[in-house]
Amino acid sequence: MHRIRLTYSLGNDRTPDDDLHHPLLHLLEAIHRSGSISAAAREVNLSYRHVWGELKRWEQELGQSLLVWSKGQRAQLAPFGEKLLWAERRARARLAPQVEALRSELERAFAVAFDAEAGVLSVYASHDAALPRLREMAIAQHKLHLEIQFMGSVDALAALNEGRCVVAGFHALVQTPPSSPTARVYRPMFKPGHHKLIGFAERTQGLILPAGNPLGIQGLADLARPGLRFTNRQRGTGTRVVLEQLLASTGLEPSAIATWEQAEPSHEAVAEAVASGSADVAFGIEAAARRRGLDFIELAREQYFLVTLRSHLEQPEVLKLRALLRSAAWQQVLATLPGYAPARSGEVLSLRQVLPWWTWRKPKR
Repeated sequence: MHRIRLTYSLGNDRTPDDDLHHPLLHLLEAIHRSGSISAAAREVNLSYRHVWGELKRWEQELGQSLLVWSKGQRAQLAPFGEKLLWAERRARARLAPQVEALRSELERAFAVAFDAEAGVLSVYASHDAALPRLREMAIAQHKLHLEIQFMGSVDALAALNEGRCVVAGFHALVQTPPSSPTARVYRPMFKPGHHKLIGFAERTQGLILPAGNPLGIQGLADLARPGLRFTNRQRGTGTRVVLEQLLASTGLEPSAIATWEQAEPSHEAVAEAVASGSADVAFGIEAAARRRGLDFIELAREQYFLVTLRSHLEQPEVLKLRALLRSAAWQQVLATLPGYAPARSGEVLSLRQVLPWWTWRKPKR
């Protein structure tokens, strides 16, 4: 069995794909993408001779062929090379929330060590593509470190209510009836005058499909097709609540979907399941689908909110966060993400006004 050793580096910038980077897998991905060893060598800034030697060395070490070596033919990964590449990509996608949390914790430690004036704000939030960008901008422009822990929306709100974080992030469909799954899940988690919503973003959720949509999937009804491999999100995630709400509106029972309980921990992971061919369709955000060149069918536009307690609203770190969210620079960044748009970003919002399904009743004694 091959053992894994993890390291990290310090620097002023990073590329989006350098987490858990391994040179062999990076090279195989370049070959898979370009179909040429020489083109892959140029992409990774190495000589053709060095790349050739590295591939041969790794084949000897692993005891398996990585490429189909045919002179004059387009470079092609061998079955083992394909399997290794997709397995590693899927593992990275599944680990993305934990890796983001680990980086956040390490960067907080270094931020405080280098600058005692750097502020720290704990954020527990539903998995999202925009929050890591916000974290980078917060430390660069406001010396504010967002200590982000990704988890399901329900768990994030529970953490806020239990005092384990200062800000929570959750997302939901806004225009739903008071008896909807959305209302049943979230209504008990809010108290009037105690919780404060902060506008963050609007984003698109829908079906993630292989490029070209080879199975001709058109909508939710197709998820009940016999033999179709669907990948869901975990219980307790806001995305699963959104999907349950959409199914309820169409009259389709989750039990009609054969692989309903087949779940992944993040939007990146469900998109990777489709990209690798282990799933025919998944449900998630548009940004994750576009990042991998996959097709996407929009089914809903939801609101992503940040939540804090009234007692936290005027804390210096929360005020800095609100100011950053209101800035034109941040809203321009947000608008560049596929499926995202600013939505009263940084404004303190009324529960009753923005969540029509939210009503509070005094508990019976």
